[in-house]
Amino acid sequence: MIRPYSSLSLLPLGLALVCGLAPQARADDWPQWRGPTRDGQWRESGIVDAFSSAVLRPTWVAPLGPGFSGPTVAGDQVFLMDRVTTPTQQERVLSFDRHTGKARWTHAYACEYRDVDYALGPRAAVTIADGRAFSCGTMAHVRCLDATDGRLIWARNLAADFKKAVNFWGMNSPPLVIGDRVIFQIGGEHGACLVALDVRTGREVWRALDGGASYSPLRPIQFGKHEAVLAWTAQWLAVVDAKTGAELWKQPYTFSRMAHNVADPVLDDTGRRVLLTAFYDGSHLFAIDAAAEAAALLWHRAGINERKTVALHSMVTTPFIRAGHVYGVDSYGETRCLDLATGDRVWEDTTLLTGARWATAHFVQNGDRTWVTTEHGDIVIARFTPRGAEVISRARFITPDTHINGREEPLTWSHPAYAHRSLFARTDSQLVCISLAAPAP
Repeated sequence: MIRPYSSLSLLPLGLALVCGLAPQARADDWPQWRGPTRDGQWRESGIVDAFSSAVLRPTWVAPLGPGFSGPTVAGDQVFLMDRVTTPTQQERVLSFDRHTGKARWTHAYACEYRDVDYALGPRAAVTIADGRAFSCGTMAHVRCLDATDGRLIWARNLAADFKKAVNFWGMNSPPLVIGDRVIFQIGGEHGACLVALDVRTGREVWRALDGGASYSPLRPIQFGKHEAVLAWTAQWLAVVDAKTGAELWKQPYTFSRMAHNVADPVLDDTGRRVLLTAFYDGSHLFAIDAAAEAAALLWHRAGINERKTVALHSMVTTPFIRAGHVYGVDSYGETRCLDLATGDRVWEDTTLLTGARWATAHFVQNGDRTWVTTEHGDIVIARFTPRGAEVISRARFITPDTHINGREEPLTWSHPAYAHRSLFARTDSQLVCISLAAPAP
């Protein structure tokens, strides 16, 4: 069972009725990558139906250094990572007060970036579980900190410990905590593509799979009777037992040019099919079955190049599946709907993003609505159906300032956090908090 540090504000129904009040709106944490259950689902209530202005004003703004590490939220704290280069190169794990944006604590360590493209800062989100903050930096430095005060509990250099060559774009493995294990995809030698460490001591508990790492985050799943980890590596789509590391099944995955696996593997509504999408290699749909030894490829759709695509050739954006359809962003910013059963395109829309290479948006679900943040600093409330994308409301929420090779305009690629009826987002210079609470009746 995943045990993220979390808080829940929900007035008991009985007390509400006695007082003659409606129950309070639900407010939750966002303690790890893509939310409480790591699936891009935002389950809070009491949020706005539409934006009241074209530009959203922050509740507070906090300065920070560059990085791609998206914020996470637990209790009264907001966590993320950044990088500074003067007077020396350091990565930092940061904690801010959720209400005011004031710095709570900083943990810094020396970290020289070598042979890494887009060397702006750390990639992975900080994971909060059972009062501990787990971080993973670009060069595979891992930290376990006391979430309250930033005190160091243990530290490891996974690149050195497991003889891992850091990928071209650095290490991107948001720590996954399941029970008393914290699990990373690192691509180490001697069967250490995945590594589980003891959350208390940092010692190795198990290692699994051979081959290199990708950039795709690990995902927790229930596989038959097993609490398990779904991993999309440079060579495999695999499920391993979270407690022992035993391989429950695996399917070879081959890429045409390079391992561009960045998006999360996406499960359908039943949890029995998984969608993969990559920039050069298009989309794959597999059926997963706990009783079978291997996954079954249902379809693979790929275009002849990155411009002439058929299904989804996603770069950073993780698609989502709803009611038998896939919704995502293609290689040059085309928002698309696919028939999940066949991979056939149902519709395409080009109004959400410009047609730039690697155009990126992040999708988060709240009921039947999808909240979208774009690389241009826009936030959109939309409803996606097989009939099209209905834009309910749109506003500017942040000013991008990240400069990427090959892109003229500044952008923002970090995934935001939705917690306590607020949006938490970062650029290379600031962290912002924006209230999304519905007006009081």
